Amino acid sequence: MKILSFNVNGIRAVVGKNFIADMQAQAPDVICLQETKATPEQVAQAVAPLTEYQVYANSAERKGYSGTAILTKVAPLSVTYDIGMPDHDAEGRVICAEFTNFYLVTVYVPNSGSELLRLGYRQSWDTAFLNYLKNLEKSKPVVVCGDFNVAHQAIDLARPKENYNKAAGYMQAEIDGMNAFVSAGLLDSFRALHPEQVKYSWWSYRAGAREKNVGWRIDYFLVSEAFIPQLQEAFILNDIFGSDHCPVGVVIA
Repeated sequence: MKILSFNVNGIRAVVGKNFIADMQAQAPDVICLQETKATPEQVAQAVAPLTEYQVYANSAERKGYSGTAILTKVAPLSVTYDIGMPDHDAEGRVICAEFTNFYLVTVYVPNSGSELLRLGYRQSWDTAFLNYLKNLEKSKPVVVCGDFNVAHQAIDLARPKENYNKAAGYMQAEIDGMNAFVSAGLLDSFRALHPEQVKYSWWSYRAGAREKNVGWRIDYFLVSEAFIPQLQEAFILNDIFGSDHCPVGVVIA
């Protein structure tokens, strides 16, 4: 099964670019989207040309903000939305599709913000979300993908010294959150297969960052440790444009 994850920074905007053709060319079994900025009806309309896929979407109460979606050729056994906590369920950040051998969760983790005003909320989110994933894992392995809004290690961003404990996405509190996922047995698929490879998944729109490859790797597939033997590939598709992120993906047996 080939699964892609892509923060599209607005599904209606990206569909106006090359998104449909890119997805058709990649032909994944499942496409997980973050930051759709649209209602479920708007998502379904935007991706309608991808006729092979069933579409499941979650939206924020606030219009044009956040939002996630799962497009799948393989019919899931069940689909659930959010994590069951009112403090964290107003922004459409989570969808879980249950398949025979695993749960697939797509997530758009809250950004701490340029002034770090949401850093405290982000920390409480990380704790609650990890508890949610570990609860799922009691039944079957978990594959969780999406925009985690953190560069985990120095290798995961172009300018670690300049950003450490100064910029959202590379604060120690955020790194600690990712450490907690990994310590709990949810392993970074890309690092499991490519421990030394430097590759990014997000670039600022400012100062030609993408052209210069001054980027960050903040989009991940985390996989239950017991499921690692099923992990065949983990990759980052830098040559797909249309958003400030690029797609990341895995192939699992």
